[in-house]
Amino acid sequence: MSKIIRDLVLETGISASTLQVIINSAPESYKVFSIPKKTGGTRIIAQPSKQLKIIQRALIEVLLHDFPIHEAAKAYVKGSSIRVNADQHAGSQPIQKYDFSDFFPSITSSDWRKYCDHNQVNLSTADLHLCTKILFRRAHGERTLRLSIGAPTSPILSNILMFDFDKKISEKLAGDEVKYTRYADDLTFSAPKTGYLNAVPRALRECIQEIQFPTLKLNAKKTAKITAKHRRIVTGLTLANDGRVTIGRDKKRLIRSKVHKFKLGQLDRLALDKLTGELAYINAVEPEYISVLKRVYGDECISKITRNKPLRKYTPPSRNGS
Repeated sequence: MSKIIRDLVLETGISASTLQVIINSAPESYKVFSIPKKTGGTRIIAQPSKQLKIIQRALIEVLLHDFPIHEAAKAYVKGSSIRVNADQHAGSQPIQKYDFSDFFPSITSSDWRKYCDHNQVNLSTADLHLCTKILFRRAHGERTLRLSIGAPTSPILSNILMFDFDKKISEKLAGDEVKYTRYADDLTFSAPKTGYLNAVPRALRECIQEIQFPTLKLNAKKTAKITAKHRRIVTGLTLANDGRVTIGRDKKRLIRSKVHKFKLGQLDRLALDKLTGELAYINAVEPEYISVLKRVYGDECISKITRNKPLRKYTPPSRNGS
């Protein structure tokens, strides 16, 4: 019995023969659907079957959690968040933002094999083949196995395979007083003055060309350089010039309006459920504003909203690779 199968048996309680059957058909065991993007168009989501999802989560525990992830990677990391990512760039300094096109799907099984070979990962040929089937999806009509948006293993594996890129770009810009973080496919650079950021475009192009894997392509439409004179947004949060990280005035105005309607008994159940989720999100990224709402509308009012048990869970805007 292979080591991976043996470890997965112990982690999941599924028999070796059943595991083998599930893994053999794993690349095709996905439910595919699309959701609209905020910027227009659609995003393809590929959700693994229930059994495959169990195996993928187990593989994280028995294998993937041991691989290094660069400190610049802020998404899908324990103890990190969009707030932690934005905090790295807080202050009045200018920022420069980039985005990768089709980030998750651009990462293929070939990149995984190259990573394992380059880093001399202790996996037999058979176990490497098994892991590849578990980790990657084959779209209808395609031969290439790609990372899917929807698999629990995709976030951590993307961070693992991006280690060399994160390391290279951090080292290239280390002497230029430039801070760099990556939240999935969102790259943010900040520096004391705009001139320091002039080195970023070239460093990015060089890193993309120099790394052996994965094959990355910048989305030119989402490239932006923003100074303190304009609204600076990092992973959905606003960088105020006084150093604070905030959800922004527009969002606060909208939330106040909803809380006011709730106090007047004018929110329906669906709107209340959404507001409950939004307050939970705000409590995670800017808890100070919850205190403001309590002072304005009273502890009892805010407590009633937060104690509400939503019929449907509210999900904040996705920061997954697009």
